[in-house]
Amino acid sequence: MHIVTRGIVLRETQYKESDKLLTVLAQGQGKATLKARGCRRKNSPLAAGSQLLVYSEMTWFSYQDRWTLQEASTLQEFRRVRQDLVRLALGSYFAEVCEAVAVEGEENQPLLSLLLNSLYAMDQLDKPLDLIQAAFDLRCMVLAGYAPLLDGCAVCGREPEEPRLNLEAGVLCCRDCQAGTGPGRIEALTGEMLAAARHIAWGDPKRLFSFRLPPDQLASFAALTAAYLSGRLEREPRTLSFYRSLARWTPRPPVAGA
Repeated sequence: MHIVTRGIVLRETQYKESDKLLTVLAQGQGKATLKARGCRRKNSPLAAGSQLLVYSEMTWFSYQDRWTLQEASTLQEFRRVRQDLVRLALGSYFAEVCEAVAVEGEENQPLLSLLLNSLYAMDQLDKPLDLIQAAFDLRCMVLAGYAPLLDGCAVCGREPEEPRLNLEAGVLCCRDCQAGTGPGRIEALTGEMLAAARHIAWGDPKRLFSFRLPPDQLASFAALTAAYLSGRLEREPRTLSFYRSLARWTPRPPVAGA
């Protein structure tokens, strides 16, 4: 059986002398494992399409319930991401999270769109990386069914003047009500951070990255969303700490309008 689809490589593993095993997130197919035969040979027509974070039109061949990548025509390489080590590390984090969240063989177009839009934002938009990471983290958890409750205090029901978020329970609360949300790490939010969280969780996906926060608040917000995601996954993605180590020691140019 042959199928033609569009997909992006989430993980690549060298296999035998010249092959790779690929984990791909694809339209209509969800997450799948493919064998790319001979893709590591010089001038292989599969070489580009079998690289991490490359989006391609693919032809798959199924034999004995195993997929083989037969053809791959590159649609988007996200060159700026691939040529910048910090961006590549963040993109690898996105890929690791998508692999953890996606279900084998279960279509998940919203997740695929989120990944592609996040990579596009890093590749083409002059947005701070903390903003892109925070938006990806929170929206991904919404898509995975782990949306935090942000419409009011979980204890008194009012709009909190000094908002807090219980990361373990995933609920919003007032400063004075936080003990009533149960055990768990509780982080303070500014009004601007709460508005940004609501924009990400509830807003139009096409305007996902169209919010702003002051740089100090943005860094705190990105740390908070990463902690929330790690808590829901019950582990911190290994690529997150690598990205953080690079971002900490690599000066970034100022972003216009940030």
